[in-house]
Amino acid sequence: MTHFPAYALITGASSGIGLEFAHQLAAQKTHLILVARSSDRLYQLSQELQTQYDIQVSIIVQDLTLSGAGTEVYKAVQTLGWPVHLLINNAGFGDYGLFMERDRLKQLAMIQLNITALVDLTHYFLPPMVQRQWGSVINVASIAAFQPIPFFSVYAATKAFVLSFSESLWAEVRPYGVKVIALCPGPTASNFMEIAQFPDHLSKNNPSLESAEQVVRTALAALQSDSANVVTGGWINQFIVNLSRFLPRELLVSIVGKQFQPPSSNGSSSH
Repeated sequence: MTHFPAYALITGASSGIGLEFAHQLAAQKTHLILVARSSDRLYQLSQELQTQYDIQVSIIVQDLTLSGAGTEVYKAVQTLGWPVHLLINNAGFGDYGLFMERDRLKQLAMIQLNITALVDLTHYFLPPMVQRQWGSVINVASIAAFQPIPFFSVYAATKAFVLSFSESLWAEVRPYGVKVIALCPGPTASNFMEIAQFPDHLSKNNPSLESAEQVVRTALAALQSDSANVVTGGWINQFIVNLSRFLPRELLVSIVGKQFQPPSSNGSSSH
């Protein structure tokens, strides 16, 4: 694809990477459909983008952790009557701590958002792209997708799913001129770590912390390539995602587990 699409749908558009996608695509004169739970933030953002960039912006207020949320978004887009040339499945969250001590419903909501809603929306919006032989899907995964992460187990597993799913679709739809990319950022300046309840020793003074602006710039540049995934950030992130090629899995998981272990003598979660 040699140009940015006319219409893009972005989930989790009210903050972080999703918000940055909205700004950078708006600057490219892409019309936007913004999806998030916060109606106030979405409305404010839509007014700002329409005024600044002279584009069309529609908002869909939807909690994607709810069952059937993908269908509700699809129905809203059908009512709107806009095509979706670029789907950005960005919405997601994590939860840090010892799995058996974390809230069960929160883990299930994470799977619903990070996996089920993403698959649902992709299944709705990918077929028209294939029919017109033009379009792209960016699924936001993570460098956490490349190895299990103790104390961040469900999140890492959901992102491993996103990576595998996206790379499979990349091969399936490539002959039709449609792109699917798994975007794999490392630690990014956003409210993600706060929501995930990361302790200070993991969330503060991170040397590999990247700006959302740089993550999105790298992702949009990748639309011009033939890559199935793109790992953002510097050499540290590249090193991390390739560790599994050189270390036995048990050793790698043990090393990562020590790094992520909560700061308590018995290794139990402090939350």
